[in-house]
Amino acid sequence: MNKLSASAKVYLTIVFIVLYAPIFYLIFYSFNSGGSMNNFKTFTLEHYQAVFEDSRLLVILINTVIVALLSALISTIIGTLGAIGIVTVKDSKMRNTLLSLNNVLIVSPDVIIGASFLILFTLVGIKLGFASVLLAHVAFSVPIVVLMVLPKLLEMNNSLIDAALDLGATKKDVMMRVILPYIQPGIFAGFFLALTYSLDDFAVTFFVTGNGFSTLSVEIYSMARAGISLTVNAISGLVFFVTVLVVVGYYFITSRTNKRMEGQR
Repeated sequence: MNKLSASAKVYLTIVFIVLYAPIFYLIFYSFNSGGSMNNFKTFTLEHYQAVFEDSRLLVILINTVIVALLSALISTIIGTLGAIGIVTVKDSKMRNTLLSLNNVLIVSPDVIIGASFLILFTLVGIKLGFASVLLAHVAFSVPIVVLMVLPKLLEMNNSLIDAALDLGATKKDVMMRVILPYIQPGIFAGFFLALTYSLDDFAVTFFVTGNGFSTLSVEIYSMARAGISLTVNAISGLVFFVTVLVVVGYYFITSRTNKRMEGQR
């Protein structure tokens, strides 16, 4: 068992090195005073300073954050209600069909989803820009929220609902005071995962964004195509840092929520 445990640790270490080494390599050279990623000269913050002095990049950053927060909030509400609706379906075939339709959107390639939304928005007459990006992000985030909330709903004992109804609680009271508090960890997980997906998405956003509106992922792609610039490294480093903060915030909130629920028990 010790040898197996040691080999598993070595394997995980190699996997994490392969995953994170390119990211840290990119961030490391964002502090390079030279203009390339070949040899590190001296430490500097000029590339980060250039990012914050560029008003256009700051507007794009604000756009990205606003879209991410709004899409995560809207998709969390829709996904939570959708998960509750799926659980309440008594017909097992219908329930499995709804779950399959939900999962199809998750496993579908982003290119297909982006192209489909582009065709849809063109046919409907929705102008490509903030609204189209927000709608697309909400659409691909809802299935993620459903998958995060659904296990908590299936884990919940129906006797809690029956007891609340026997005590005179209305359906609204059951929803607000029994179901939602119980599935709160799943809701937080869905929100933060949707937020992360929105911040990092490129393929879908690339299809549905229009002139005058862009997100960081699309802007980084455009800047990288124009040529090697360490400003791209600085922007990528900031995005990675924000993503890490989101993950840390998620674990902090969920750990506090779990401790509070255990204390109530």
